[in-house]
Amino acid sequence: MISDKIGPHHLERKAILYVRQSSAHQVLHNRESGALQYAMRDRLTALGFIEIEVIDEDLGRSAAGGVQRAGFERMVAEVCLGKVGAVCAREVSRFARNSRDWQQLIEMCRVVDTVLVDQETIYAPRHGNDRLLLGSREVSTSMSLIFCVNARFPPVTRKPGAANSS
Repeated sequence: MISDKIGPHHLERKAILYVRQSSAHQVLHNRESGALQYAMRDRLTALGFIEIEVIDEDLGRSAAGGVQRAGFERMVAEVCLGKVGAVCAREVSRFARNSRDWQQLIEMCRVVDTVLVDQETIYAPRHGNDRLLLGSREVSTSMSLIFCVNARFPPVTRKPGAANSS
């Protein structure tokens, strides 16, 4: 076992590798990113997981909200049922780009003692420091989404002294 955050009770359950890219364009043109995501299976194997399920039906679907993601919903359902010892993505931000989905996943992982794994870190939501780190990742992910939306659709500003049309 490589980490003190992963115990035998985690390894007895399956691990889920979640693979997602935000658009069909990314799926077609960013093949290296997809390959790196699938390669995370090796990390799970090195951590001691034997049963690894890959969920990739959300390829080409944004995690920003407003789009149904059957793969994400299935992953959360499996976690809730206590069948999953670890959920894995190349970057934990791949799981969700909106607070509602993110909080749902983290809370369910905390309740059933499922760890989150990315290329750099193993997060145990039951550990205070990891919960804090996951919270800061959620804030930075949410803020990056806000910045992207504002860059695409800058706020309308009125010129001083312009007549109000309402």
